[in-house]
Amino acid sequence: MSVLVVGVSHRTAPVSVLEQLTLDAGGVDKLTHAVADADHVLEATVLATCNRVEIYTEVDRFHGSVEAVSRLLCDLAARSGGTPEAVVPHLYVHYDDGAVAHLFQVASGLDSMVVGESQILGQVRHALRAGQEAGTIGPALNVLFQQALRVGKRVHAETDIDKAAPSVVSVALERAAEEVGPIEGRRVLVVGAGSMAALSVATVTRLGAGDVVVGNRTEANARRVADQYAARAVPMADLEHELARADVLVSCTGATGVVLPLAVVAAARSGVSTPLAVVDLALPHDVDPAVAELPGVTLIGLSRLAEEVNTGSVAADVTAVREIVTQEVTAFLAARRSATVTPTVVALRTMATGIVDAEVDRLVGRVPDLDPAVRAELEHALRRVADKLLHQPTVRVKELANETGAVSYAAALAELFALDPDAVEAVTRPEGVS
Repeated sequence: MSVLVVGVSHRTAPVSVLEQLTLDAGGVDKLTHAVADADHVLEATVLATCNRVEIYTEVDRFHGSVEAVSRLLCDLAARSGGTPEAVVPHLYVHYDDGAVAHLFQVASGLDSMVVGESQILGQVRHALRAGQEAGTIGPALNVLFQQALRVGKRVHAETDIDKAAPSVVSVALERAAEEVGPIEGRRVLVVGAGSMAALSVATVTRLGAGDVVVGNRTEANARRVADQYAARAVPMADLEHELARADVLVSCTGATGVVLPLAVVAAARSGVSTPLAVVDLALPHDVDPAVAELPGVTLIGLSRLAEEVNTGSVAADVTAVREIVTQEVTAFLAARRSATVTPTVVALRTMATGIVDAEVDRLVGRVPDLDPAVRAELEHALRRVADKLLHQPTVRVKELANETGAVSYAAALAELFALDPDAVEAVTRPEGVS
């Protein structure tokens, strides 16, 4: 059995393709069950964010499962008006050891557009919980995702990779200031109420913005963010009015479609002579890219900002994170390989214990008057002989299991000692599984 990942992300696909694969909570649940029902799939869950859709599975065959899972992603795109031909070139596949390494990188923020952003850790946790609640995750994916979460936590505890996200906001506002002048005293409109929006409001407030307005579909959420920084909260219906007065617009809603279409921005800026810097921190984008063609409007997108930040001061932290991920992947794979040998070792020792017990019973039957103390000493001696004979083979088989190669030493051990396959299976079966 092996882990298979099939997915598409901002690294492999344009925004137009990602938009075809956008999923809400109900869509994620439906896709998860569809994957779990596919041929050769034993376990499944889906990691869906604004810039990635990844299907994680435990499978019993590579080729058949890749085809089945890929087909489901193509079907998803087709329901959104896309075509398989548009999706397939952007799919990536990770299998077995590669799948483990990929998930650890994702959980650590190495695969995010803004390297090191911590939101992905919560999204990985949600994918695990959703699969557990759907009953589509079993022991293999459960252990893998739990370890990925631990790796992500370790990365944030031992490095300063968390500084990347604040750096994106800071760099974005520096670029905005190049267009409209210093943020101090400027009117800033922030659209969104999530962590990035709150960070944006906090940053412009610290920079001395003259008037900060927060807009969101749920006005109560906008008010929650605004109240923390003495800003104003407005409903989405007022955005055009506020946009007409703004010097800087920062949008980061996480919505699945365009929040600020060209017509809205054009209407708001009609007759306004002052420049407007539009910072779009969303993926897919919140603001229609065509606004960059409007007079006096400068559009600053996330991809440009992420590239600038990821090659700057964050680079040293990225190297440290990569080292941690490499260590954790190596340790996890070694433990997993050792675990595949353990059932055979247990079965071998169980067989040896059974032989000793049988021989002691046979001896007692032939010498019924044997002194109890002598019997105990003989039994102890027999067990020590069995342990010594088995010690070196069991140590070596665990060592050999971690070496590369096609030989299955556990299978060879089972064959040489004629171990009962059912006995081996019994010790591998998870608790509570019949």
